[in-house]
Amino acid sequence: MTQQARAAVIERKDGPFIIQDVTLEAPRPDEVLVRMVATGICATDAHVRRQLMPAPLPAILGHEGTGIVERVGSTVTHVKPGDHVVLSYHSCGECKPCLSSHAAYCDKVWEANFAGARLDGSRGVRWEGADDLHGHFFGQSSFATYALAHQRNTVKVPSDVPLEILGPLGCGMQTGAGAILKAMKVPVGATVAVFGVGAVGLAAIMAARVADAATVIAIDVNVERLELAKELGATHVINAAGGTDVCAEIRQIEQRGVEFILDTSGRAENLDAGIGALAPLGNFGFVAFNDHSGAIVDAARLTVGQTLQGIIQGDAVSALMIPELIGLYRSGRFPFDRLITFYSFADINQAFDDVAAGRVIKAVLRFEP
Repeated sequence: MTQQARAAVIERKDGPFIIQDVTLEAPRPDEVLVRMVATGICATDAHVRRQLMPAPLPAILGHEGTGIVERVGSTVTHVKPGDHVVLSYHSCGECKPCLSSHAAYCDKVWEANFAGARLDGSRGVRWEGADDLHGHFFGQSSFATYALAHQRNTVKVPSDVPLEILGPLGCGMQTGAGAILKAMKVPVGATVAVFGVGAVGLAAIMAARVADAATVIAIDVNVERLELAKELGATHVINAAGGTDVCAEIRQIEQRGVEFILDTSGRAENLDAGIGALAPLGNFGFVAFNDHSGAIVDAARLTVGQTLQGIIQGDAVSALMIPELIGLYRSGRFPFDRLITFYSFADINQAFDDVAAGRVIKAVLRFEP
C-alpha cells in the first residue's frame, strides 16, 4: 500500500523549497514508514541546497526527523506501529567500519546518505508527472509528512519525552556531543576549546560539562551565543571579532595549550589558531571542513605528538547515543531544548533564512496533526 505525503522539494541549486504532493512506496521488508511529527534543519541541508555538497536534485532533504511509526516491513522487529522514533544517519551495516561500531565512517557513507536513492539504486518516492525525484536523504528525507526510513537508522525513544524536540539528536546534537564523549573521549579534568557555538558547538560544550572537563573555552563572534555558552558549561569565552588573536587569548587561559579542540565552524583561520593553541599530544577534531574551506596545515606544526581528527556524526552509534542524550536531558545535564526555535512546516523557507542569518540556533519544523 502506497502512502500519500506532502513534501518540501528543492528543485534547483539555491532554489526555494516548494511543497508538493508525493507518493511513497510501501515499506520493504527492512524499512519503516514514519508519520513525521517534527524535523530539525541542519547545515548539511543548506550545503546541499547550495550544492556545496553534490547530492542530486530535485530532492526531498531533511535528516533530523522524529515521528511515530505507521508501518513496518516484514523483518523489522525492534519497532512497531505507534512507537516514537528518531531518525538518524544511514549506513550499509556490512562493511568493516559498520561491523566495528563505527558506522558513521561506513564504506558507503555517500551512497547511503547523499545519493538520493536506496543502496540498490532504487527510489521509493515519486511525484506526479515525473520520475526524477530523489529521496532517501540520510535514509529518511524527513522534510515531508511521511518518511520511508531503514531499520538501521530508526531509533526507538521513550514516549514520555516531547517528541517534537528530539529530532536534532539524530544529527547536530549527536555530532557535537559525540565528538566530545565518543570520538575524542575527553577525560575528567581535561582542557577543551570549541570554535563556533551554533547547535553543534553548544552540544559539544554541554557534553564537555558532562565529561567534567576542567576548562571549557567557547570561541565565536556572536556575543549572545557566547553568553549562552557560559550558561551551558563554558568556563571561558573568547570573542573572535575585530581581529582578535584567538591563539594568544587561548594561551592566556591555558599557557601550555589546550588538550582537546573541536572546530564546528569550517573556517580556515580557526584551524590555524587552533593548531597554534594545541598542547603537546593535543587533539584537534573537526566536523565541518570541506573542499571549499581552504583549511590547510603545515605538518611540521604537529610534531609534538598532536593529531588532527576528522569526525562524522560524533563517531556515535545512534541507537546507543540518542537514548544516552535523552537520559542526560531528563537529568537536566543536556538541556538542548534551549537551542530550539519552532516553525510550521509551511514556513520552511523562512526557517532556512533565519538560520542562515543567525537569528536562531536550531530551527525545528513541526507538522500539523
